[in-house]
Amino acid sequence: MESRRGNPMKEEGFSDPAAARRIQRLSSHISPAVAPSSQVPTLQTEVCSSRTKKVEVNSQALSQYMKGKHMDVQEKVYEFYNSRPDLQTPIEISKDDHRELCMRQLLGLVREAGVRPFRYVADDPEKYFAIMEAVGSVDMSLGIKLGVQYSLWGGSVINLGTKKHRDKYFDGIDNLDYTGCFAMTELHHGSNVQGLQTTATFDPITDEFVIDTPNDGAIKWWIGNAAVHGKFATVFARLILPTHDTKGVSDMGVHAFIVPIRDMKTHQNLPGVEIQDCGHKVGLNGVDNGALRFRSVRIPRDNLLNRFGDVSRDGKYTSSLPTINKRFGATLGELVGGRVGLAYASVGVLKISATIAIRYSLLRQQFGPPKQPEVSILDYQSQQHKLMPMLASTYAYHFATVYLVEKYSEMKKTHDEQLVADVHALSAGLKSYITSYTAKSLSVCREACGGHGYAAVNRFGSLRNDHDIFQTFEGDNTVLLQQVAADLLKRYKEKFQGGTLTATWSYLRESMNAYLSQPNPVTARWEGEDHLRDPKFQLDAFRYRTSRLLQSVAMRLTKHTKTLGTFGAWNRCLNHLLTLAESHIESVILAKFIEAVKKCPDRSARAGLKLACDLYAMDRLWKDIGTYRNVDYVAPNKAKAIHKLTEYLSFQVRNVAKELVDAFDLPDHVTRAPIARQSDAYAQYTQVVGF
Repeated sequence: MESRRGNPMKEEGFSDPAAARRIQRLSSHISPAVAPSSQVPTLQTEVCSSRTKKVEVNSQALSQYMKGKHMDVQEKVYEFYNSRPDLQTPIEISKDDHRELCMRQLLGLVREAGVRPFRYVADDPEKYFAIMEAVGSVDMSLGIKLGVQYSLWGGSVINLGTKKHRDKYFDGIDNLDYTGCFAMTELHHGSNVQGLQTTATFDPITDEFVIDTPNDGAIKWWIGNAAVHGKFATVFARLILPTHDTKGVSDMGVHAFIVPIRDMKTHQNLPGVEIQDCGHKVGLNGVDNGALRFRSVRIPRDNLLNRFGDVSRDGKYTSSLPTINKRFGATLGELVGGRVGLAYASVGVLKISATIAIRYSLLRQQFGPPKQPEVSILDYQSQQHKLMPMLASTYAYHFATVYLVEKYSEMKKTHDEQLVADVHALSAGLKSYITSYTAKSLSVCREACGGHGYAAVNRFGSLRNDHDIFQTFEGDNTVLLQQVAADLLKRYKEKFQGGTLTATWSYLRESMNAYLSQPNPVTARWEGEDHLRDPKFQLDAFRYRTSRLLQSVAMRLTKHTKTLGTFGAWNRCLNHLLTLAESHIESVILAKFIEAVKKCPDRSARAGLKLACDLYAMDRLWKDIGTYRNVDYVAPNKAKAIHKLTEYLSFQVRNVAKELVDAFDLPDHVTRAPIARQSDAYAQYTQVVGF
């Protein structure tokens, strides 16, 4: 069967492309073409430089497309902090000083710059996340502290409470009079929220709840804002009601309560509230994480955040949701904004680190051809291999998280149940996948910048340390991927018999049908560049892999459940399930990237995005080429073509790397790394150390 790749020897009478390729290889061995040294001005091969013209990318048009409608508020944030040297975080700062600076930074943003993030948490999440990204670029500790105050403490009040809570607390949270905490995690329980042990027992005589920490394992741990600044805490505790039966009490499951922890005037701990400092951390030391123990702390009955469950004056429990599990699910569903924010913020960190590494790699020159000038280290294929797929991935994740924020905003307006489920799984998957990728990429960027990347002033160390915990809080990444896999299996079981699938999952039915048939031996051998860069081929390949993984893990779970039980079978197949979840998320990311390319109005910007999108797809295919080869979805010649195209696209993206990085529109006072300055980088660097 003829390959799709054009064959220049066809005109010479060779009808068999494979034979033609073999003859061509033999000819090159017998009489290899040797170019004069004067024709080799750079490290790139003649094939790469002549294959196609350099893509021209209008970085301003691309930046406008990337930034969207909230560019103004981000620039306002950048300009405010740039104009206030006293609010800029120095390289060397103690834990205590950093915490106080972080609080002053937040107060300055709200009270001086007039940026009020809390007003957008519920009504305009897209604008809120844009502010959060900009603030995190100034200092990641500041971004997290802002998130604790507004997304977690504030968000819990307005999302889990009712009108009485909003009326009482909104203005104080908004203007920072009511600084607060989100007290969910305990010493013995983090991911398993249903296993929390803190109790809130209703006292019908005084019409109060009594908050207790029953043992050391139930101490609230890693609570942001608790160690120094917090005055209130949303405490997640088991609601215990007295009964008239032999048991005496009834456990109604985990609920949320507003608990004052410090005096509003003196800032001293309130009676029964014990607060300790969690101490110095690997990163984010501008956030004052603390531990809370409660000893018979009494709060009014009205402090129960009662959107999903309420207690009357006589101790009767009412809820619109019939079971503990449904109430628990609804409660956590309203807190999904934290995951959305972390996924979005992680892309912001990736943009900064990629910008620093790529700008430096364009500047730095080392070695070169004999008797010729040294070349940029980004001209080396090894450096392109490290950084160009990362740059393409940064664009991919940008568009994926923009889509996630849009879906989340729609969910907050409509409260559509199907959309809630979709956003829950999508946010879990993207948060896990992107934060894990960014964490690895920060180390790659540091190494790609050599010794200068190790200097604290060039930020990789602080970025890496501050971002590292993104993989754990708001849901451990491994646990979140299991939630994605469980959701896929649920939909596989319930929806494939004619039911409707939400937009994010609708591809699965068609892909499953394709999977159930054998791979086409003809298309498995197609290796032409046009074919490999066709979005349909790329999406089909990603989705085929997901469908295959879904089908096979479902069969394995069914088999092992018979002998190991549900829990044992899940554990036996756990790595398979994690791979399934990652495959699905990669399919979603690619689909959104392809859509973004098509929607881009500027032709040159669209060409740059198409190049990055193709590199993202080819890089992912090559990294998992074994899966495709094992099932004959890709023949050996096609696998080789994918590898070659990946390297070629890395070279092409290198040619427009400056324009693609510039489109992130991160000025020097935001990147704040001397080696990434767009002019006089070395001069600035030497000045920093005192020359």
